[in-house]
Amino acid sequence: MEQRHLGKSGLTVSALGLGCMGMSEFYGPTDDAQSLETLARALDLGVTHFDTADTYGLGHNESLLGRFMAGQRERVVVATKFGIVRATGQYERRIDTSPAYVQQACEASLKRLGVETIDLYYAHRLNADIPVEDTVGAMADLVRQGKVRALGLSEVSAGTLRRAHGVHPIAAIQSEYSLWTREPEAGILPACRELGVSFVAYSPLGRGMLTGAISKTDDLADNDFRRKSPRFQGDNMTANLALVDRVKALAAAKGCTPGQVALAWLLAQGTDILPIPGTKRISNLEANVAAAVITLSAEESARLDTALPLGSAAGERYSAEGMKGLNA
Repeated sequence: MEQRHLGKSGLTVSALGLGCMGMSEFYGPTDDAQSLETLARALDLGVTHFDTADTYGLGHNESLLGRFMAGQRERVVVATKFGIVRATGQYERRIDTSPAYVQQACEASLKRLGVETIDLYYAHRLNADIPVEDTVGAMADLVRQGKVRALGLSEVSAGTLRRAHGVHPIAAIQSEYSLWTREPEAGILPACRELGVSFVAYSPLGRGMLTGAISKTDDLADNDFRRKSPRFQGDNMTANLALVDRVKALAAAKGCTPGQVALAWLLAQGTDILPIPGTKRISNLEANVAAAVITLSAEESARLDTALPLGSAAGERYSAEGMKGLNA
């Protein structure tokens, strides 16, 4: 698979990565054996960028990746995150990005992952009461200690990125970006390009909506957090399904799936864009990876730009609880 630079860190990763969150929670039932098979298949297909966080499954996701990486650490670029603190079984969270917690969280992640060094370490969300300079200063200490190779931030504003970058080089910003979430184009993405920071796009398939596989909220498992997501509710759901129909039409004409069109569009936005579609199933993984060799013509890209312009998706990206710390 094509390799892309991770900011100015010296690290390179596969153009498409793998988001691992759903292997532990949020998207219905999980199965460790199935997930480990999917992780192994991803590596076989050339995926080298694996994304997790300490809050996914409250440590379970990092431990799962640790099991997968045993014996093949040198083939994997592992990214994890800290800052979202939850209790078992709860979605409610608080944000802790204090310097003391940065060190504590990193030590715990290293142990669960079974590694000596984390390749890319993100502040998952920022606490507005703690200066970003203090948080990034503590993260920079981890680099000096050899516990982290490169630093990242998630869901921050352009101004916050510039302040953070003044303390220590930021290799990557991770935020939601897809055909139905194009807000980064109006703010953080230009700042990333100005500073030479890569943009890691999570939920590049619109939390599954852009695959065309979801037609109603009842399609989702009872414990799927999308059941409470505003974009999957009532009139918002109806409006968003109409957007997906536009992607389906182009995909049918091109002979590929809507999800592949969505990923091909995102990959074509620039070599500094690193999508990390998440899945826990090999079949979905293989379909996603196939998108890396699909090329959209200028006319096809223009059709998508017109069909799903910035702000076209109906509803907020998260519930009120999930919005905590966004665009800090």
